Amino acid sequence: MNIRNRIKGISGLFRKKKVALVLGGGSARGMAHIGVLKVFQKEDIKFDLVVGTSIGAFIGAYYALGKDITGAEEIALNFNVNENLDILIPPTMGIIKGNRIYSIIKSMLDDKSFSDAKIPFAIVATDIENGEEVVFTEGPLSDAVRVSCSYPGIFVPHRIGGRLLVDGGIVNTVPVSVARRMGADIIVAVDVGFCVQAGELKNIFAIILQTYQIMGNELNRYQAQQADIVLRPDLAGIDQLAFAKAKMAIESGERIAIEKLPEIKRKLGIR
Repeated sequence: MNIRNRIKGISGLFRKKKVALVLGGGSARGMAHIGVLKVFQKEDIKFDLVVGTSIGAFIGAYYALGKDITGAEEIALNFNVNENLDILIPPTMGIIKGNRIYSIIKSMLDDKSFSDAKIPFAIVATDIENGEEVVFTEGPLSDAVRVSCSYPGIFVPHRIGGRLLVDGGIVNTVPVSVARRMGADIIVAVDVGFCVQAGELKNIFAIILQTYQIMGNELNRYQAQQADIVLRPDLAGIDQLAFAKAKMAIESGERIAIEKLPEIKRKLGIR
């Protein structure tokens, strides 16, 4: 080995490892992310990169801006889903226009851009016209969050840069692979999963919904297992629409974060 390569190898041993936090999708179940982040902020656990999909993009953006996560908790505990759904009759490319939710997103994120983030941040969306993954790292945060949260067929999709974009969870619901591509050495992922219900299914709608839950759950497990540490809150009985159970979800997020703290600190070299 020549001198240059030897020096490069030695310097690599002392390079600070890049630590990423990945927040998965899951709609109301994603309120658990708030509980996880409450513990991380209290314990002063630092990350060099945050990547989020869907609700993970929303809460991740709030966190990456350097905000106290208890502010998001207060909004979640007082959120009324029925008051914030602008139903389209007849439906066009979705049954919910999404402007009311978009207003909440802009308000919570102070209409900031990626460049305002205190922690480098990435958001995952899906191009519904060709199935490609789209990763945002620049531009207005609220626009990227909006499309990343727009589940196809429910929320109206929107075009950004000529692409018709929807929920990032369609292609990458726990985007560990994105964090790896962005240079992360150690990845902590939060997988809030789907709500597969055990029991008799009595109609076609229940069968379709259950099918998506099973498919999503398996995709989550496959994508999340690529992380170094995976946090899976116990969200039994909390489905994707159970926003009224935000307190339960947040508390579950806190419990799993506290349980995993010793492993996280050991992995990150924190005493």
